[in-house]
Amino acid sequence: MIEFFDALGANTLLRHALLAGIIASVACGIVGSYVVTRRITYIAGGVAHCILGGMGAARYLHTVQGWTWLEPLHGAVVAAVAAALTIGLVSLRAREREDTVISALWAIGMAVGILFIARTPGYYEDLMSYLFGNILLVSRENLILIGGLDIMVVAVGLLFYNKFLAVCFDEEFARLRGVSVEFYYLLLLCLTALTVVVLVTVVGLVLVIALLTLPVAVAGHFASRLWQMMLLATMISAALTTVGLAISYGPELPPGATTIALAGGMYLAVIGGKWLLAGRRRTARSA
Repeated sequence: MIEFFDALGANTLLRHALLAGIIASVACGIVGSYVVTRRITYIAGGVAHCILGGMGAARYLHTVQGWTWLEPLHGAVVAAVAAALTIGLVSLRAREREDTVISALWAIGMAVGILFIARTPGYYEDLMSYLFGNILLVSRENLILIGGLDIMVVAVGLLFYNKFLAVCFDEEFARLRGVSVEFYYLLLLCLTALTVVVLVTVVGLVLVIALLTLPVAVAGHFASRLWQMMLLATMISAALTTVGLAISYGPELPPGATTIALAGGMYLAVIGGKWLLAGRRRTARSA
């Protein structure tokens, strides 16, 4: 870990990686709290895997068709928002089962992405970084895009805090108070989609749901209010991404997987500690 902090001053990519992790943690803490409270992690999982199609299409157009201005993250944004709106509208207005639609979009997004990848020369190495994350490959342009998405997500998440709070905890009460539940639900799904795009650069498609939920799950054991959970989850996410990057730097381990392993260990330690504490209290009372 000391080697990591020594290299931080001289390595630009390492500084970009550290900054990307901290920026992503803000959106992760705020939107992740909404996602866990509203119990829509399965929707976030579907969106996460749909964006491979957008990434593959963007990279194909960039490499083969000469659209040099187009980056994979641009395609990810379009695919994520489209998938979120599709899932949300189907769940609200159609008679189709929500889990069936999510599974269909999940499979179609992955299949489309793989097809575009197969038609794009020299793209197979990048596939691993998108699936499992490689925060060390974050460029300055990617960092600007991530920062812009993060500002948008945080601004909307905090601006409509009370509306989202009502939608997450009591839809019927929100409707009685005149809140447009459908609109704010779709807006929350779009925020979740953009947060997934931000987190993909840190831990990849496969692990993005873990980073979106585990810090919030840990924070939920110590926070009594939603805003407290958001603040604590943000700090936990920032600490996890920083420590995960530092630990993985020396032995050249995957930073994303290292971060999630730390998050999982912290979550298990917290629930294990609370279980032991509750057992001791029961023993003390019975004595």
